[in-house]
Amino acid sequence: MARIPDLDDMLRDWPYEPSSVSVRKAKGKDGRDIIQMRIEMGVLQLETVGRPDGDRPEGHQTFYDYLMSLSLQTDEMTMTEDQCAEADREFVQFYHRRICWLAIREFERAKRDADHTLGLMDFCRKHSPDESWTLTHEQYRPFVMFHRIQAATLMALEDEDAELAIEEVNQGLSRMRQFFGEFEAEEDFEENELVARLVELRESVREKFDVGRTLEEQLVDAIASEQYELAAELRDRLSGRED
Repeated sequence: MARIPDLDDMLRDWPYEPSSVSVRKAKGKDGRDIIQMRIEMGVLQLETVGRPDGDRPEGHQTFYDYLMSLSLQTDEMTMTEDQCAEADREFVQFYHRRICWLAIREFERAKRDADHTLGLMDFCRKHSPDESWTLTHEQYRPFVMFHRIQAATLMALEDEDAELAIEEVNQGLSRMRQFFGEFEAEEDFEENELVARLVELRESVREKFDVGRTLEEQLVDAIASEQYELAAELRDRLSGRED
């Protein structure tokens, strides 16, 4: 019987570090890019495009894409038990790849994977067979949003745009507050650990890069203090910047 190769050498040369996410880029035998994450009892290997496991559900790039194609064929759709289980698998796979991208500072790809997960969450909420299954995902939405905000903010800093980085945090916090409100938990928003970490990130950027109140923050202040002429001027400046 042929000897099945083991991972002894790889695991010995790449020790597990419980206090950090250990990730590296590698090449497959065919030369394609892959990423590997060291876990306590082995290594996870993930594809860099499409689904992290490389599968193509019913010929589609991801299971979310497949679900979207099904939804276009009917006026109403309720996910089956098997579809729910497959969606759960895709959530887990994209979580692992998302934290890998963040660990190796591939922020655009982390943001893209977070957007995929949020889109799949939206689909599952709309077509869920029951509320309890919906809540198993919605409880993690702030965590996915946190990763997306973090990635977008760090992308802006890589582009040397500290003001945009601050705006990414502010816009993300606004979306998170809206989510808390949808579940009648807005009173918990300010005390949420993820919210506190984002506020800390924003203020550290403001201090490190000596950024005062951004135009959008000044606009919010002007409206709150009923300085409508100033608010109109700030809107014009923001519109000109976007153009």
